[in-house]
Amino acid sequence: MIRILHAADLHLDGSFEALAPEQAAQRREDERQMLRRLAELCRERACDLLLLAGDVFASSTVSRETVELLLELLGGLDTKVFIAPGSSDPYTPESVYATVRWPENVHIFKTREISTVRLTDPDICVCGAAFQEPREGGLLRDFMAPEEGIPTIMVLHGVLGDPASPYDPISEQEIRNSRLRYLALGHQHRAERMQVGSTVVCVPGCAIARSFDEPGPQGAWLVELDTEDCTVHPIDLGGRVYETLTVPVTASPLADVEATLPHDADGKLWRITLTGTCEPFDAEALRSALAPRFYALELVDETLPLPSFWQSAETDTLKSEFLRNMKDSYDRAQDAKGRRLALQAARLGLDILEGREVTGL
Repeated sequence: MIRILHAADLHLDGSFEALAPEQAAQRREDERQMLRRLAELCRERACDLLLLAGDVFASSTVSRETVELLLELLGGLDTKVFIAPGSSDPYTPESVYATVRWPENVHIFKTREISTVRLTDPDICVCGAAFQEPREGGLLRDFMAPEEGIPTIMVLHGVLGDPASPYDPISEQEIRNSRLRYLALGHQHRAERMQVGSTVVCVPGCAIARSFDEPGPQGAWLVELDTEDCTVHPIDLGGRVYETLTVPVTASPLADVEATLPHDADGKLWRITLTGTCEPFDAEALRSALAPRFYALELVDETLPLPSFWQSAETDTLKSEFLRNMKDSYDRAQDAKGRRLALQAARLGLDILEGREVTGL
């Protein structure tokens, strides 16, 4: 039995620019904890191989602290490590891959042409290729594994099923022709597992979430390979979780949100979108009331006004003139985003005209 841990899209030293500086610093510590967790898993599960399918780094600019920790953790493993540089961290003469002395158990694929490493302990062939620029095409094209009676696997950064993608598009037919036992992919930030002919294809998603486009727990795949079968198991790498929620609000937005939140909502990063038709409410006060429960909160107001909101537009005052103009903008808006902007401007203008405190500017 050969055990493989497959991860991708670590995006180390990402900016976390949407967070406050102190939270961004904490998230970089989360990255370091994720690296330690990967190393622990290799030891706990007695993994023979660790495959990192690209975008190990968020960019070509990497801190010395991050590089030193990665080298220390990988170099301390009995596991053999294979890295296929991806679109965010292509292999170039100036990249970290080329300018740092990596531990002896780490193999980095350096060229667009697929190369093969033949191992005897375990008895397996490991293939891979590298992005040498942020965009690459067709790295798997025309590849066919040798028929030597031993399993051949591959680690690669690329996109399944989109022939127009500039990020190494991979077709099912190319996978069928490859005769690979296992294809370890990266780039797409959603976990996926599929069988294509005799090849098991897996995408682990990102190792640590960075935005609301990457909701829920993030992880890796544990692969068990023998002469007959290839089985895969999802592994949760832990860390803070991004979640999204849509809440139709009525007379009490705070009560509506609290009633809709799941029981395990606290401590996560949340984007809560408010919808429905309701009276105007203080979105900043609502955000302040909810925020202490969460690590971070993004509140999106997509509510629509009751017809009574525009009633004063029928009178002859400065406020009514302002509301008539804003209702005209609201009615002429081409899409929901335009209507929301007009409504937000109307609510803000009313606050100013009626002498209320204006927050959130």
